[in-house]
Amino acid sequence: MTGSIDALGAFLRHRRAHLDPAAFGFSGRRRTPGLRREEVAQRANISATWYTWLEQGRGGAPSADVLNRIAKGLMLTEAERAHMFMLALGRPPEIRPSAGGAISPRLTRLLERMEDCPALVRTPTWDIVAWNRAATVVMMDYDALAPRERNVLRLVFCNPHVRAAQHDWHAIARFVIGAFRADAARAGALSEVTALVDELSRASPDFKALWEENSVNAHGEGTKHMHHPVLGEVELEYSAFAVDGRPDLSLILYNPVTEDLAERIRILVRQKAQNGVAA
Repeated sequence: MTGSIDALGAFLRHRRAHLDPAAFGFSGRRRTPGLRREEVAQRANISATWYTWLEQGRGGAPSADVLNRIAKGLMLTEAERAHMFMLALGRPPEIRPSAGGAISPRLTRLLERMEDCPALVRTPTWDIVAWNRAATVVMMDYDALAPRERNVLRLVFCNPHVRAAQHDWHAIARFVIGAFRADAARAGALSEVTALVDELSRASPDFKALWEENSVNAHGEGTKHMHHPVLGEVELEYSAFAVDGRPDLSLILYNPVTEDLAERIRILVRQKAQNGVAA
């Protein structure tokens, strides 16, 4: 642990030295570049003595709240903030959802390049915030849903069409709840899902019973089977990926298991595009 604390102190000193005092309204002659320790402490609203100890590798591990204050005081990027947490606490910080869950134009273009692979982007509370045409023709026409309805749990437990499309709905529902619980805990988003859990517990006795089982599952990869009104029996392999630079988002890719299915999905996607329906 001593090595990590020493590395934390070196990291803080390095970031402090690269800040322009004038940009923060600090003046006066300086012997060394960057902000003074007491100036960082002032910006972070913590004790100057405590901050000095951190840079010197003394005083033990700081709390997550102190680290977040220092991150703000030093104007750290999300990557730098995560690195600081790993040095100080040996774990990444809690995920801070971005407003609206908007994705970058680059990721949007990537989704649309996958013509035969349904792809979704979801938040820690499993709100679906982006998708491609393949997802709309295979999974669900998310364009036709109100934003509030684009939530995996609401769809699984409250949408009869989604329920009917599953080979074994109860097994899928139990797995979804376990994976959702794990995602919410890993993201530090448990308090944010309370309202959703309360709502679904009232709306669905099945959800209430399964949620009370307290099961936890990983959702890294697997196989999805479903009934499709046009494609018939569909088998897709899925993988979940973190979106680099956006720890509040996950990318889920569904890959057709046969070339025949991939070609039939491409045909549906092209027909959708020809009909002038936006993805």
